[in-house]
Amino acid sequence: MQFKIPQNVQVEDKIVGPLTLKHLIILGIGGGMDYFLYISLSNTYILEVWLLPVAIIGLLTLAIAFLKIKGISFIHYVFLALEYYFTPRKRVWSQGAGNVFLSITQPRPKTKDEKAKAKQEKKAPKNLNNIENLTAILDTHSELMGEKHDALQEIIQNH
Repeated sequence: MQFKIPQNVQVEDKIVGPLTLKHLIILGIGGGMDYFLYISLSNTYILEVWLLPVAIIGLLTLAIAFLKIKGISFIHYVFLALEYYFTPRKRVWSQGAGNVFLSITQPRPKTKDEKAKAKQEKKAPKNLNNIENLTAILDTHSELMGEKHDALQEIIQNH
């Protein structure tokens, strides 16, 4: 059985003419806001008062839905421009200033006090209560190893 495999999956599906679902949602929200503003202002005010806000919202809606600047959607372009204007463009380096980058995955570096405390703990004598037991175990083990060593020596000499 043969199946048809889609070739260009990056292109959005067209729903109504050349409009995609994203375009329809943007135009529906913007058009709804525009219509609400028109209905609320046109009954009370003259043409010059309500025409400007209605036109601004309508043009902004069309720009968000269809306008691309250098291959980037209008809303993404606006966010990039805001980021550019609000972040510093000059970076000044001064030795010893600022915070050191601390990674979450790496262990925290020790402070001078912690290093001094660790050094004192290393110099402190360890508990020597079990030293007699340890020497007895080592002596017994070395005697056993000595006996085995002597037995091996005899076997080697006999052959």
